[in-house]
Amino acid sequence: MALFRVSTTKLPEASQVLQNVTNTVLRGIASDSTDLKGILASRIPKEVEKVKNFRKKHGSTKVGEVTVDMMYGGMRGIKGLVCETSSLDPNEGITFRGHSIPECQKVLPKSPNGGKEPQPEGLFWLLVTGEIPNRAQVDWLSKQWAQRAELPSHVVNLLNNLPSQKVHPMSQLSAAITACNTESKFAEAYNRGIKKSEYWEYIYEDSMDLIAKLPVIAAMIYRNTYQDGKGIGAIDASKDWSENFTRMCGFDSVEFTELMRLYLTIHSDHEGGNVSAHTVHLVGSALSDPYLSFAAGLNGLAGPLHGLANQEVLIFLTKMLKELGENAPDEKVKEYCLKTLKSGQVIPGYGHAVLRKTDPRYTCQREFAQKNLPNDPMFKLVAQVYKIVPPILMETGKVKNPWPNVDAHSGVLLQYYGMKEMNYYTVLFGVSRALGVLASLIWDRAYGLPIERPKSMSTDDLMKAVGYTA
Repeated sequence: MALFRVSTTKLPEASQVLQNVTNTVLRGIASDSTDLKGILASRIPKEVEKVKNFRKKHGSTKVGEVTVDMMYGGMRGIKGLVCETSSLDPNEGITFRGHSIPECQKVLPKSPNGGKEPQPEGLFWLLVTGEIPNRAQVDWLSKQWAQRAELPSHVVNLLNNLPSQKVHPMSQLSAAITACNTESKFAEAYNRGIKKSEYWEYIYEDSMDLIAKLPVIAAMIYRNTYQDGKGIGAIDASKDWSENFTRMCGFDSVEFTELMRLYLTIHSDHEGGNVSAHTVHLVGSALSDPYLSFAAGLNGLAGPLHGLANQEVLIFLTKMLKELGENAPDEKVKEYCLKTLKSGQVIPGYGHAVLRKTDPRYTCQREFAQKNLPNDPMFKLVAQVYKIVPPILMETGKVKNPWPNVDAHSGVLLQYYGMKEMNYYTVLFGVSRALGVLASLIWDRAYGLPIERPKSMSTDDLMKAVGYTA
């Protein structure tokens, strides 16, 4: 399949979409429909009306209080955003539309070819609609994304001409996504003068196109950077999103594809206040199209305090394994960790801005490792650190959360299956994160949320406001 054919298919008018879904509802099969856009067209008016009534009654009701520390501390804990797709509870962890990760692993459809992990397509359907999809709906998404995966020729040329050994994979990904905005159906429709109530339809189309193109772009980056520009081949419409991605990157392991399904599902969303999600929401609030908005979010994800954290974990573990050797006794591992802390460094992968328990995303990866690579030396070391580090951190009395987060495990799994290039790991995170932030962007425009513009204050003004004299 050519990678550079640009689709010119016209979008249906809003009235036609609404009529189609109305007919579907009248036939009594709305819950089984694979018309995702039609389902949204039916659901959005009801949700918008619900929010309208809620705001009419409680628009001036206060939600929490803002402190000086919150303002200087990165707005930590300030409740000021709406995110429908996921919620993060300090003690329970992440839930996607009210479903925990273990629940998602249980109820979301798996690959019909003996798969045991949920397909990311099912998670996207859940994030967009709030409903658990059936087999047909997930298969429909797989085929939709395969059909929309073609890249415009200028993006192919851009990726092939970037000096891949000098330009970080995340920079390549951001540049390619930005260049894809020539294909934005929302930007074209906005310039044509569409109604505000129709914005979500074109954001939906762009989001579907962008998610479809991501594995192709990411695979090209992997091949160009680490495999001398070896061709990625064509999208296979009979395979799902994850399997197409792993095959284009050159991996044919069934287990690795299963790992990628799990990875792309659990990294998809983490409520709306993290850097990548908030950035996409913020830039999108200016009515920048999904390509520009998501590229901005990727640039935030590329930071060492966000998406690059799993590299730091892997470097830490690799150094420890080299120094202590395989199967080191617990006492030696404890000494190494104490020495790290005494030197003023942190134990990477431990602690979280919100969570106050072991990250469920860590737990499901640990369970995957226990089933598929129980004797791997790096996994054994991860298990030792999990047993040893939390008590050490609790003894300091300074750590609110001594438990591991998602980054404490993911790199070890990827290394085991042969994807050893650490600089690439955040690209995988970016591919996954698109599912959550773009689902949210659709709803941002469905609700008609305005441009985001919080009020800022200078230190002097803040001191005056609280009656402080320096």
